[in-house]
Amino acid sequence: MHNMELDLSDKIRSFLIEKNKDLLFDELSERFLESGNLKDILTGIPVPITGDATDNFTNLTIAMGMARVIGADPDFRYAEAYRACLRRMYGENAEKVLISEGAKAGGSGDYEMACIYFRTALQLNPGSRDALYLYGRACSDAYNREDLEEAYVGMFKAQAFDIFEELTIRHPDFDMGYYFLGYSYANMGQYTKAQITWQEFMELSRDRKEDGDSSMDPIPADEMQEMREEIGNRLESMEQAVEIEHAVNRILSGDFQHGIDVLTLYEEKYSEWWPLWYYLGVAYAGMEQGEQSVEAYKHALRLSPSNIQVMTELVEVFQSLGDWKNAEKYIEKIRVVQKGMEEEAREQNEE
Repeated sequence: MHNMELDLSDKIRSFLIEKNKDLLFDELSERFLESGNLKDILTGIPVPITGDATDNFTNLTIAMGMARVIGADPDFRYAEAYRACLRRMYGENAEKVLISEGAKAGGSGDYEMACIYFRTALQLNPGSRDALYLYGRACSDAYNREDLEEAYVGMFKAQAFDIFEELTIRHPDFDMGYYFLGYSYANMGQYTKAQITWQEFMELSRDRKEDGDSSMDPIPADEMQEMREEIGNRLESMEQAVEIEHAVNRILSGDFQHGIDVLTLYEEKYSEWWPLWYYLGVAYAGMEQGEQSVEAYKHALRLSPSNIQVMTELVEVFQSLGDWKNAEKYIEKIRVVQKGMEEEAREQNEE
């Protein structure tokens, strides 16, 4: 993000810019600039005017309009002037004002606008714990709604992960960063990292009663206790997932027999989970046990019929066995699936 120390890829900018379609821009009168002590900053520079501010033009509406613009697009042409203006208007309180506006927007369910204000606060203070935390929360709330486009969910989910990870780096003693980062890891199937992260949350939150350092999102003691119980239960239930992840990593590093020994223990319990059978196929292929590999891959395909990755591996096994007929059969299936995906993408673009 421009003017921020955070080395984070801005994944949601295009979605946030859409929020500012209603903004008009105009230059302020010399009289207005003089009255607000802004002449040296904003002379000759147009400022955004929100649709509801045309009849109520105040320093606050001007400031929030500028915050909206640079929060969505930190590289906006007049971003530096807008940031200087916000600092001039609010001084040391600028960050708190923006966080407060973001909290209001999030509280009303406008999570994109909440993100915008928190992002602007971070441009003024990249290390702000409250802004980072609430920005991550707003991203999470945004993608957890129903009936959203896949691209939207993916980008907001990735942005939330980046923010919570950065929060734990900048503020390693803040327990809530680990709480949400653990969920990000778990959602990506990185169970070992989720386990380590949640264990850190449990350690940091052990003696926590209430977060007196943050005025924006205090956690009452009873709510924190519920969170600890929730994460404690998740840690207990994910032991097997962690063991499976370790086995998969061993397979990927070439220790095929160890992976087979572990994964076969879960064949019955996870019989409907295609990745288990896929990695068993990889392990059997690595052990040059072609027939067992074929059966594992076919099991995976029954659960995930259009999975090109599985079919590609299956083709390679058939080729290694000299079974050219079946190899060509699955090559053709891959072509059909790819063609279908291309046609679906074309139809969506036309819409």
